Formats: sequence, C-alpha cells, structure tokens
Amino acid sequence: METVKFLRESSIEQEFARELRKRVRDYFKVNNISIHGDYRMYLKTIILLGVYLAPFIVILTTPLSPWIALILAVVMGVGEAGVGMSIMHDGVHNAYSSKPWLNKLASSTMLLLGSSIFNWKVQHNFYHHTFTNIFKHDPDISNLRIIRLCEHTPLKKFHRYQHFYAFLLYGLLTFAKLFGEIGILHGYNKQGITRRFNLNPTLQMIRLISIKIIYFAIMLGLPWLLTDFAFWQILIGFTALHLTAGIIMGTVFQMAHVVEGTAQPLPDEGNKIKRDWLVHQLQTTSDFGEKNSLLSWYIGGLDFQIEHHLFQRICHIHYPKIAAIVKATAEEYGVHYNLKPTVFHALASHFRRLRMLGRGIKEPKIASV
Repeated sequence: METVKFLRESSIEQEFARELRKRVRDYFKVNNISIHGDYRMYLKTIILLGVYLAPFIVILTTPLSPWIALILAVVMGVGEAGVGMSIMHDGVHNAYSSKPWLNKLASSTMLLLGSSIFNWKVQHNFYHHTFTNIFKHDPDISNLRIIRLCEHTPLKKFHRYQHFYAFLLYGLLTFAKLFGEIGILHGYNKQGITRRFNLNPTLQMIRLISIKIIYFAIMLGLPWLLTDFAFWQILIGFTALHLTAGIIMGTVFQMAHVVEGTAQPLPDEGNKIKRDWLVHQLQTTSDFGEKNSLLSWYIGGLDFQIEHHLFQRICHIHYPKIAAIVKATAEEYGVHYNLKPTVFHALASHFRRLRMLGRGIKEPKIASV
C-alpha cells in the first residue's frame, strides 16, 4: 500500500502549526515542567493494576459464590481497560516517563491483556496516528465490516441498525486482539513490515504465540486448578472480563474519531492529503469534556484526544493545561476544533454518527482555514 503524504498548500496552516508547537513548547519551558509523567502516573499505575489484579487474587485464594466471582471478573474488566488506556497507552508512546526502561515497563502491561506490544505499535502508533480517519490506511475505521465506521466503506442493509448493536460488539474488541493477532502479525511478516522495524519475523511469531499460551494458562488454567469452579463457569467469568473491558475501550476510542464534526478525507490521485498534518489531526479528532475529572483520570486523558494526537509524547496528565493552548490557537487561526461539552454529548454524537453512517448519510464538509 502506497503511503499517504500530507502536502500543505496554505501558508496559514504552516504558520498555525509552527505557532502551536512553539506555544506548547513554551508552556513546559516557562513552567519548568517535564512533558513526561511524574508521581501521579506511578500512583495511578499502582491503583489500576490493583483494580485488575486484586480481584483475580481473591478469586484464586478465597472460596466464593459464582455470583461474587462474576462481579469480581467484571471489576477486573474495569481494571484491564484502565490499565490499557492509562498505563500501557502512555508507555508505548514513550510518554509515561523520561526513562526508556520505565516506558518499556509501562508498555509491557499489554502482556497482562495477552496481547502483542509490537502489533499495537504498528496498528496504533504508526497507522492510526499517522493516517487518522483515512480509509484503508487507518485500521480503526477500515477493518470492520459488520459496523460501518467510515463513509467510504461499502454500505450493507444490516448497517441501518448498527447504532443499536454497535456498542455490544465493541465488547469483542479485546477478544479480537486475543484471537486475531496471530493472523495480523502473519500479515505484517508477509508485507515486510516486521523487518522494516528491524525485527525478526519468526522470533516475533514465536514470542506472540508464547504470550498467548502463558496468558491462557494463567487466566484459565489457574482458576481451574486452584478453585472449585467448573470450567464453564470460569469461561463465563473470562468472557465477562473481556466484554467489560472491550465495551469501555471500544466506546472511548470511537468517541474521539467517529462523531459529528470529524472528517474522513480521501487522498487525491497522487495519494496526497492537501492539509498540514496538524490541521488534519484537528479535523479528524474530537475532544469531549473540558475538566480533568475522575473519568478523565481513569481513561488516561483520552477525552483530550486532540491533544494526544498532536503531541503523542506528552504524558496525558498535562492534556487539560495544553488543551486550552490548542483551542485558543486554533480559534485564533480559524482552524476547526471539535469539542463535545460532556461525555454524554459525545456518546449521543457517536450514536447519531453511527446512524448516519448506517443509512449512507455523509458528514458535512469541514470549512477550510
């Protein structure tokens, strides 16, 4: 697949991008603040890992009724989603810490989800962040068929009802990663992507298969050996865990890019997007909420998705502050800044966008700067 290139044609876009980078850089310099995390990230890591691991330890060590164990499995799902969004996510973007080994340690929490760090970096860091909302280049909107997340995806009759069933299918997100990653890595190996990252394809495949075996041995094998639950009961708890985590993460991710006011541009015949890359990110991404609330703490600042896409290596604890800078600069230069006032507004907007996409109604074009 040929790489999409961003070609700015407007001097205003160039000036905006330069000024925005300068203002954000000056914010950290003037206040003598590191762009990385601090003690708040370490405290959050302990809490969220506790929410994920403590219920599992209780299940393994304490006689419980099936219903209590099921509730604890749901709590584990909440913890798993929090670890993925708040800890692993910053780690793979090298934003968690200024120390490389701490970033690697934070990103390795992906292993607690039974998934591959390499696959995530290729799919998320490279494709999604570089080619946001571009059909066939951003896998987050291109790879699903039963849910139509992009206006350029072929429209099917069953899509008409997707705004009702989509949220339940988001629950399959972590299952898709668990059972689909080997096929994805095989594709990366065949396309030469693995070698492009200076990695051995065979060793990556062996590593991924080993991760899966160890994960299933721990998550299914230990409860089977150490508790009195039947294996079918363990499978129900395992499913509840992943459905919970999948619904949370899937919904949060989609509220940033598949809502009203986000563009899904196509490259021209020369495979170019005639936009500055920063402007493209603003036009394809949305924030929701303007306060550093408990929800924002839990989801790793993903409600400030615009700031994350513009400055991936800045830790999410700084997003509320730099969001004001980004918004003010965008308004000054006439660049579209998509903000939903609350999470409920964002949910409603995603619901409406799903309905529009399911009925073939295109989003109005965003005005140029």
